[in-house]
Amino acid sequence: MNAKSNQSAPGIRPSINGMEPYQPGKFIEDVQNELGLSEIIKIASNENPYGPYPESLREMKRELVKLNLYPDSNFKELRRTLGHIHGISPDCICVSHGAEGMLQTLGKCFIEEGDEVIIPAATYTLYKEISKVMGAKIIDAPMTRERVDISTIEERVGPKTKLIWIANPNNPTGTIVDKKALDRLLDRLPDRTWMVLDEAYAEFTDSALLPECVSLIRDGHHVISVRTFSKAYGLAGARLGYAMAGKEIVTVINTVSEPFNANRVAIAGALAAINDDADTYKKTVSRIKHHRTFTEKRLRRMGLRVIPSHANFLMFETPFPAQRVFDGLLKMGVLVRPCNAWGYDHMIRVTIGTSAQMDTFIEALSMVLHSSESDPIRC
Repeated sequence: MNAKSNQSAPGIRPSINGMEPYQPGKFIEDVQNELGLSEIIKIASNENPYGPYPESLREMKRELVKLNLYPDSNFKELRRTLGHIHGISPDCICVSHGAEGMLQTLGKCFIEEGDEVIIPAATYTLYKEISKVMGAKIIDAPMTRERVDISTIEERVGPKTKLIWIANPNNPTGTIVDKKALDRLLDRLPDRTWMVLDEAYAEFTDSALLPECVSLIRDGHHVISVRTFSKAYGLAGARLGYAMAGKEIVTVINTVSEPFNANRVAIAGALAAINDDADTYKKTVSRIKHHRTFTEKRLRRMGLRVIPSHANFLMFETPFPAQRVFDGLLKMGVLVRPCNAWGYDHMIRVTIGTSAQMDTFIEALSMVLHSSESDPIRC
């Protein structure tokens, strides 16, 4: 669905009226049919071009014959494995149908009609829609140089603040928050206020730069870390996420969540990706970070301003409207993401793909920018 909710539909909750459905990037098949292109390079949705990993794929195929059976509803093996990775009790981990499923559940757990939530001005749009549907008042926190500004968030915390949504690294900017500032904010939060820290891209960041969520959880801070297997583990289509929080919060989340809220094929793939594909995973993350650095340098050599990124994508500024650059690239079979929806009218977000994909992207971008310079009337 791409339209707003039908305000005339009887019985619909008032908070749903006027909501904006999440707008994913264009799909390859749609673009091929629309433009008649035989080949499309999709570097728009922050997917991992190297997944699924070999052993993960093998284990998922083996699990197909068991699809008549429900998975273990407690997800014991996966929670135990994740607990070992993060150094936290499995009792502090809960699993979900994608990170989005966890975010939706957290909205149900915490937000009541009339609560306030604080959301950075340019971030993952689902936070706002989840909050709206639960009847919350949205408090925008302005960004500072494409970064989430913790001080502006702290200024907006009030007696009605229930949740603070923070993506770290942030989408679409790829920036991270100041670790010490975030720790200070958690120290000062009112008793009823919780922070949801969406760490979907954390694996592409130097861990020393990230908040020590496990320590914060152990110390009783009101923080919930949300993670996903969609990005670094290459399982976006399997839809598997999880959260780390205090035991009592995990109990609440599991109570509110739908039963069997992760499928057995995804679980098999995730366990294999962690246990059997560990070397492939490490090499892939390293490769993506290398291509990110190299692509940033190439964009800068083209005279473009690039936002330093800690994720598997880059956001950069062009001298021309983002939609125009997007359209030009699209006609050449290169699918990226214009950042108009976030208020960045001259910014493009590009996912880090393979070396060959990034070569094609740079070549196409150069041609589009050169064409735009030759046709200033359309700027």
